[in-house]
Amino acid sequence: MSLSDTRWRGVYVIVTTPFNDDLNLDLHGLRNVVRFNLNCGVHGLVAPANASEVAYLSDEERKLVVQIITDEAGGRVPVIAGVSSSCAKLAVAHARVAEGAGADGILAMPPTFQRATQHEIVDYFRQIAAATRLPIMLQNYAGAGGTSLSPAAILSLVEAIPQIEYVKEETPFSNTYISEILALAGDRIKGVMGGIAGINLFEEHARGACGTMPACESPDIHVALWAALERQDAEAAREIFEALLPLLSFEAHYGIATYKSVLARRGVIAASGFRQTGAQPLDAVASARLDTILNRLAPLMHKDYRPAREAALT
Repeated sequence: MSLSDTRWRGVYVIVTTPFNDDLNLDLHGLRNVVRFNLNCGVHGLVAPANASEVAYLSDEERKLVVQIITDEAGGRVPVIAGVSSSCAKLAVAHARVAEGAGADGILAMPPTFQRATQHEIVDYFRQIAAATRLPIMLQNYAGAGGTSLSPAAILSLVEAIPQIEYVKEETPFSNTYISEILALAGDRIKGVMGGIAGINLFEEHARGACGTMPACESPDIHVALWAALERQDAEAAREIFEALLPLLSFEAHYGIATYKSVLARRGVIAASGFRQTGAQPLDAVASARLDTILNRLAPLMHKDYRPAREAALT
């Protein structure tokens, strides 16, 4: 049985794309990011997606990212390749690349850049499904480039395109939408995962979510939180979540700079630069705050990936 035949469940991290100081791809750093996440026990890898700066990667870079991640994963966990694009022609090309690289599934938002009609969205996913045998996860996203879909609209897509087997739900209504999607779709889908850094994971898990897709800078802590929820250890889950919450709050404000800065502090990548426009690097005040947050989280981290400053204090 291949990984594509199994149910996706657990912490499926969005792999951040590291860059060198000149903002060219850091391929060694990308391999390190994958190894770091595997060593931290993640259940799946996803890229390129929004937290990978997918909109700022060339087609060739996207292809290279998928190939490196599938190579490094080596079949140990499922790899879901992001194929979101502005139109079906481009998404289809990315889906074919993903299947050729050995990915286990694909993640797709409705057409990005300009808002599509429901008819155009259905046609977009039909063309993707016709181009690959891989299962599809529909990403319901309300941020930049996203088209937020109601549970009823998601159901219509699932009914029209059986290859859509999963939903990633990360709109402002994610908690209640997870319940509604599962109630409407029934066994037409295999599961719904949450996003938004896992900030709603407590309630999402209670509503039946099969996993979460955070960015990849704190996978060990997300994995520990998921494990506590799965074994119904509410007290341990609460303690882990409350410890993690300051980092999630910081990430909500600083976004991409958080992912890169944490990975650099944990010794995974060499540089914390990013291509994304509209984001700001951390200044001295923000950097000091992040150091404090990470030092307090260090006891929950994998021993080989604790922040350099924390390691120096111990």
